Amino acid sequence: MSEAEKNEEMEDQPNPEVEWADDLNPDDISDLLGFDLSSKDGEDRSGLKALINSALVSHRRLPMLEIILDRAARQMTTSLRHLTNDNVEVALDDISSTRFGDFLGTVSTPSVVGVLKAQGLGNYCLIAVDAALVYSIVDVLLGGRRGANALTIEDRGFTQIELGLIERVLELMAEDLTQAFNPVADISFKLDRVETTTRFAAIAQDASVCSLAKFRIDMEERGGRALILTPHATLEPIHKLLQREFINESGNSENVWRDHLAAGIAEAKLDLKAVVAEKEITIGALSALTAGQTITFSGSANRLAEIRAGDMTVARGSVGRAGDAIAIRLSGETKMPSNPPDASVPDKANEEAA
Repeated sequence: MSEAEKNEEMEDQPNPEVEWADDLNPDDISDLLGFDLSSKDGEDRSGLKALINSALVSHRRLPMLEIILDRAARQMTTSLRHLTNDNVEVALDDISSTRFGDFLGTVSTPSVVGVLKAQGLGNYCLIAVDAALVYSIVDVLLGGRRGANALTIEDRGFTQIELGLIERVLELMAEDLTQAFNPVADISFKLDRVETTTRFAAIAQDASVCSLAKFRIDMEERGGRALILTPHATLEPIHKLLQREFINESGNSENVWRDHLAAGIAEAKLDLKAVVAEKEITIGALSALTAGQTITFSGSANRLAEIRAGDMTVARGSVGRAGDAIAIRLSGETKMPSNPPDASVPDKANEEAA
């Protein structure tokens, strides 16, 4: 019997070390795969479940996003202080990744959700504020006393006055988010609408992966929480920018330094000289010059004078007089030449320093 026939005969025979089970239940399948399909969110999962959830990208892979949101928190602190005329502190608590459907399920009611349009990215993001923050802002803006008893969260819908006041706060947050993104990308966030029911604020599919930033807003003994949810699909056009760890990682200088350098160069001083004609002579001829002797130059008498800055000709014009001063009327285009002349080669047809 050949070796190939022996191998085929061994493959046809069952392996005594393998046990085949015909009646596997769901629990056995879960143990085999390494996770429990019935386990609740938050529990430790491993095995195949880790591969399934690999789309949950950690915010650590987008370090610039954390810098932007931290800057947004500082901007919100300043804006809310000006709006409420009170001591307001906005702090970034946490940045995590979640699915859009899970986020909608965790938003407590009653809450206010602002839908922001990200102009420049072609998509939307959400700002959600809880009832405690809404009542705190309304209390401060309508003259509530400091140090009063804790606010009671009522299980009711918000009035039009309360929605109008919180809408102004959401607009300020959108402006602050725009300023936070400006050093990285030209993006503008505008408040598109305000919703009090989360299912009306659907901007992505339930399985879409999103970045969730949690902010804590304290107004002395009052305050609440705000959430900013940004789908990863919204951030996709600037994904490479968000992977940087520094704003100037590309090597380009900030605009402020470029403008400062340009302003300094524009204010720098230089010496100009008007050259009417020039001539090359020997040292012996120069030493033989005496008073009253006439020196002739080639060229016509009405030749244009050259205005030079160092060795570069920046303009030309005709020589005249303005009162007791010598004047030159510029003619033709005035600009700095791209290639300065070679100073080592004299131009006999050019002019002498006047």
